[in-house]
Amino acid sequence: MVIVVDDEDRENEGDLVMAAEFATPDDLDFLVRYTSGIICVPMLGERLDVLQLPPMVQNNEDAHATAFTVSVDHRSTTTGVSALDRSRTIRALADLDAAATDFRRPGHIFPLRYREGGVLNRPGHTEASIDLLRLAGLSEVAVIGEIVGAGGQMAHGAELDAFAHDHGLPVLSVADLVEYRRATERFVELIGSAWLPTRF
Repeated sequence: MVIVVDDEDRENEGDLVMAAEFATPDDLDFLVRYTSGIICVPMLGERLDVLQLPPMVQNNEDAHATAFTVSVDHRSTTTGVSALDRSRTIRALADLDAAATDFRRPGHIFPLRYREGGVLNRPGHTEASIDLLRLAGLSEVAVIGEIVGAGGQMAHGAELDAFAHDHGLPVLSVADLVEYRRATERFVELIGSAWLPTRF
């Protein structure tokens, strides 16, 4: 689990981020305790289409166009809200053998549609989480939650740093990830070459 922070001129918040395939009830208990309690699962669009999870609304008016789909619970859960139930749902979303019929709608887990191009296209936590999993060679299904500080407000700055220190969690920024991808990836591909006639 890591903390990912975005820019001050965007949401200016830190999210707990982890791989969905490893989510345990203890992890979910930690996430629910220290976040807003809204647990999201960033996923690739093609996988969401297979699971028949359409956008939550037709006209997305979110300030940052966060791409929520309809929420879900796995059919093996009871109320869907406990840490055990949420971890079951999350791990099922990460299971490539799972089918659309394995989930009830609505539920207590909120899948998010990843925008292709990742943080280079949209510098949000959804894209950052999937980009990190790709770099780690893990399944491209993440779990994220917004860290809440004193008074129920989103944690920022020194408060986030203290939280990370107290829980032994590494912190990175979306800007760091953008810089790393730009430095290590190729964006121009040679697909052909030719001699062109000139007067020289």
